[in-house]
Amino acid sequence: MAELARRAIRAARLLNFEQRVAAAAALLLILSALGSFTFVEAGQVLVAIGVLSLLVARAEGMRFHLPFGDGTVIGGAGVWAGALIVAGLLDRSVGQNVFGIAGAALLFLAGTRERAKRPADDIPENAPRTAPPIRRRRPPRRPGAAAEAGATTEPLPPPEFKPYEPSQGEQLHLGPDEREDEPG
Repeated sequence: MAELARRAIRAARLLNFEQRVAAAAALLLILSALGSFTFVEAGQVLVAIGVLSLLVARAEGMRFHLPFGDGTVIGGAGVWAGALIVAGLLDRSVGQNVFGIAGAALLFLAGTRERAKRPADDIPENAPRTAPPIRRRRPPRRPGAAAEAGATTEPLPPPEFKPYEPSQGEQLHLGPDEREDEPG
């Protein structure tokens, strides 16, 4: 159990914003399934566990291909969870329905944002098998920061134009319209 908690914490640090929202939405779907438990809630929990498994696998650097990419699969899971919730709408309490619809909507939105950010085939063939290192972003430069630092820029000189001059003994080949030996 401690190993599972360590993997989950490490995965949460490595996921991007959309993936973290998808994980939170999957947990919200599991939370909304508590209470009266039917096949609808079982399907909802399976969808949430599938999304969480996908996200943990990606955070651990596992390479596998999904036909339309991770974002499409996560968005489709959100649509399917929403359909399951609507199917069991009258059998559940209002609180379960609200949490379920919110989780399904967040899952769909996170999936569409992830899909917009990455192409459908988001695993290149030469991708490393380990998780990528976390890169810190440089703060953007202020406008005019280079001028304040005393940096001067000089324009490039214009290129020099030198006409072609044949070397000693080289002949210029004239076209048929430019030959001097033929009258014309």
